[in-house]
Amino acid sequence: MNKTGRHSEAYCQHCGKLLERQPYISVGATYCSEHCFLKTIDVCASQEDMFNLLAETLVNALDLREHETGLHSKRVACHTMVLAHRFTSDPNVLQQIYWGTLLHDIGKIGISDTILLKAGSLTESEWIEMRTHPEKGYHLISQIPAMTDAANIILCHEERYDGSGYPKGLSGDRIPLGARLFMVIDALDSITSNRPYRKGHSFEFAKAEILRMKGSQFDPEAVDAFSAEEEVLRKMIIAKCHNHASLVSSK
Repeated sequence: MNKTGRHSEAYCQHCGKLLERQPYISVGATYCSEHCFLKTIDVCASQEDMFNLLAETLVNALDLREHETGLHSKRVACHTMVLAHRFTSDPNVLQQIYWGTLLHDIGKIGISDTILLKAGSLTESEWIEMRTHPEKGYHLISQIPAMTDAANIILCHEERYDGSGYPKGLSGDRIPLGARLFMVIDALDSITSNRPYRKGHSFEFAKAEILRMKGSQFDPEAVDAFSAEEEVLRKMIIAKCHNHASLVSSK
């Protein structure tokens, strides 16, 4: 804006036309008309890019309520992909597994703060509400046509291979592959992460627990894939612990 209180002349960086009136977008030292700005987004962004952005945004929204959830979600999604590549090379299947694991806890957006952020142990009635988060997440994400399979992973991520999980008590291969792989990775991340009540355990400790639960909590094939990718996953966990230690020491 110039000294007279009127906007200085600005030209659209795309079409070159003089922007005689608002609205226009400032992009660094250049300007863009709203029409060209929206057109550029439409042309440049693929559908997959847009859904990736949507998934990341939803995870960040959850992270605003439950601190570090976004970091955990992104980490387990990437680690699950290490296992998933041993079962399929289909890019569509892999994309659904990534979205489903990234958004596995999105249903917690619908859980009350008194329960979600409670420092102590949950009561039985509070656990009943907490256990609704897979269904809440499913109902949210299943409304997006391109994420149908991802929504099923979200619905089933708290199931157990032996049928002792929730919300439906599914067992064996009735549980989507992505959810079965996720269960192993989620346990690995949980066991090796610091908690308010304990320090994170070593990779070896987590490995022993995962092998012990093979065939009960975990799909044997998923555990075999974990063993086959042990060195890769070990390095990823070491990197996680190193990053956490660096963040703590910098505070």
